[in-house]
Amino acid sequence: MKKFFNEFKEFAVKGNMIDMAVGIIIGGTFTTIVKSLVDNIFMPVISLLIGKIDFSNMFIALDGNSYDTLAAAEEVGTALIKYGQFITDVINFVLLMFIVFVFVREVNILREKQAAKKPAAEEAPTEKECPYCFTKISIKATKCPHCTADLSDKS
Repeated sequence: MKKFFNEFKEFAVKGNMIDMAVGIIIGGTFTTIVKSLVDNIFMPVISLLIGKIDFSNMFIALDGNSYDTLAAAEEVGTALIKYGQFITDVINFVLLMFIVFVFVREVNILREKQAAKKPAAEEAPTEKECPYCFTKISIKATKCPHCTADLSDKS
């Protein structure tokens, strides 16, 4: 049991865990902003374009009665299918995924630009110059094939 808690403590204090916690907090806040964007900007425009429909009051009461508003149906305590809220949630999801897609795409473009800026690693040389005849020869050669000089102690 002690080993388990030590492993958990090691996991919890790693940098990745802290990064993940910060990401979750920022993601929650970002979701609130997107929800506000959808509820307060997009939904009124969509409602206006398709005939002034109030998505928040689109529901089906499962008790068979008719109610003027969602609040009235909820006050009675009847079971409801809130398909208007579902439509709003789908729009929230699509917008959130679009924004995340654009963000990740831009980050990937920046990473590619950074990678392109880094100088390419130089390849290890495959040839050297014979110090006697100055001919290019294999780096592994111990005897020059052109002047037959012994290169075992020379480079």
